[in-house]
Amino acid sequence: MTTLKQQVSLADYNTLRIDACAAWFCRIDSKAALISLLRTPAVTEKGGILVIGGGSNLVLTRDFPGLVLLNAIKGIDVVHQDSDSVMVSVGGGENWDAFVAYSLSQGWAGLENLSAIPGTVGAAPIQNIGAYGVELKDCLVSVSTVELVSGQVRQFDRQECEFGYRDSIFKKAEKDKHIITSVTFRLDKRPTLKLNYGEIRSEMDASRISEKELTPVQLRQLISTIRARKLPDPKVTPNVGSFFKNPVIGKKQLQTILESFPDLVYFPATDNDDVKLAAGWMIDRLGWKGKVLGMARVHSRQALVLTVREGHCEDLLTLAKSIQKDVSAHFGVVLEIEPRIV
Repeated sequence: MTTLKQQVSLADYNTLRIDACAAWFCRIDSKAALISLLRTPAVTEKGGILVIGGGSNLVLTRDFPGLVLLNAIKGIDVVHQDSDSVMVSVGGGENWDAFVAYSLSQGWAGLENLSAIPGTVGAAPIQNIGAYGVELKDCLVSVSTVELVSGQVRQFDRQECEFGYRDSIFKKAEKDKHIITSVTFRLDKRPTLKLNYGEIRSEMDASRISEKELTPVQLRQLISTIRARKLPDPKVTPNVGSFFKNPVIGKKQLQTILESFPDLVYFPATDNDDVKLAAGWMIDRLGWKGKVLGMARVHSRQALVLTVREGHCEDLLTLAKSIQKDVSAHFGVVLEIEPRIV
């Protein structure tokens, strides 16, 4: 049974703790309840629908005049398994990091590099979350959704999701048209660990763990330690993690930038000959780390993270625009904001 509430503060439902108000609010605990709700005409006519999960990738700039749906659909179910792998379906409302921990406790590997990323399972495919050489799409089989307008059940396989760098069909052609009810993954019982990032190797050396000894659980612990050292806890310091994407450019443009900035930090892009620039390095190189603008500031340890006090989203967005303008002027690239602006 779903309950519609009116005039609900969203401060507890976004990690920036912005006190925007939802005209209508409903917590969704099952696919059946969601379908029933969406087939009620009075509900779909309430001024638009906004789906939220953990609120860790959301910037609210105003009150929302329509219906906010909190995805709280839970469940972890094994669909198929053999001696090498397991296929598992996970509810969209499950906490992402809790699921990563659970999967490793069951001996299922593949997601350990994506440890300590905030948010829910249902939000993860929307921007194809990634870290330390692994992207969600590497383990994803399919995404199950319910269309917000029709209440119809849909399923997208990995190819249909049109995954790219921090991108998917759910940010393009199918944007704002679905609520993700479950995600199916294929995980390994015989893992091959991804250790290419230098930070992982450095942490292994500091912990005196050899590659031969390293387990998926230990790798999760190392990555969680790295992230905790670099990124502020949103429960203590309101933030949405990385505020900008790492820009992807061609090699010709790269050579032009290297003429002025020979120490530029960049990496190979995932699927082509382009390169990915380290946005945090560029922001830091221009002296933004630790800078304050009103109630907003660039974090003192990680230039990609913008923090805000007392929910002043106007200061936050003004700071972001100033950084974008400066990076464009010096490097000739456009920084794209990563969180969703509502």
